[in-house]
Amino acid sequence: MSIVLYWHPMSSASPIACALTELGIPHERVKVDLRAGDQRRPEYLAINPNGKVPTLTVDGAPMFEALAIHLWLGHRYGVERGLWPTAGTPEALQALSWCTWAYVTYGTVLKQLHVATQGDEALRSPLHAAAALRGLSELLALLDARLASRPWMLGADYSLVDLVVASVLGYSVYLGAPVNDYPHVKAWLTQVQARPAMQIER
Repeated sequence: MSIVLYWHPMSSASPIACALTELGIPHERVKVDLRAGDQRRPEYLAINPNGKVPTLTVDGAPMFEALAIHLWLGHRYGVERGLWPTAGTPEALQALSWCTWAYVTYGTVLKQLHVATQGDEALRSPLHAAAALRGLSELLALLDARLASRPWMLGADYSLVDLVVASVLGYSVYLGAPVNDYPHVKAWLTQVQARPAMQIER
């Protein structure tokens, strides 16, 4: 099977690069120079109409959206490597839930914070930023309560779910999310970020 990752360092494609390394999957990487506008070239838009990274091709067939790629990698490779729960188990349901929570529930509020603090000047708003921070705090409290009773997202062992959730939370720290106010989340995030797969050139 031929797998190619189209990516740019320090972008939303970085967690996919880390997941491929964590899983030990042979693959080729093609850098999409976002600053040069490579993502808007017709040949790239042909495989990712969004004009963003990441894109993964599997035997030439393209897949885009980071969450979709993560879930495919988990199902296709993670189960046999002990990094994704077996289909039909309660843990598999939790895996889908928490990965979606990170990208959709938490990610939506994080986007609101980004717009209110770093977006177009006409859209910046201290009031909206404060509201977003309150929303993130509520979600972080929820995650902190879960991690208070288990070392990793699904229980006793590390999984790709930890990588997925931690990738979103790690970015949120950069935007000012109060992750460090939640001791269980902070300790867990430190552990995930210390893994060798997370130290690759991203």
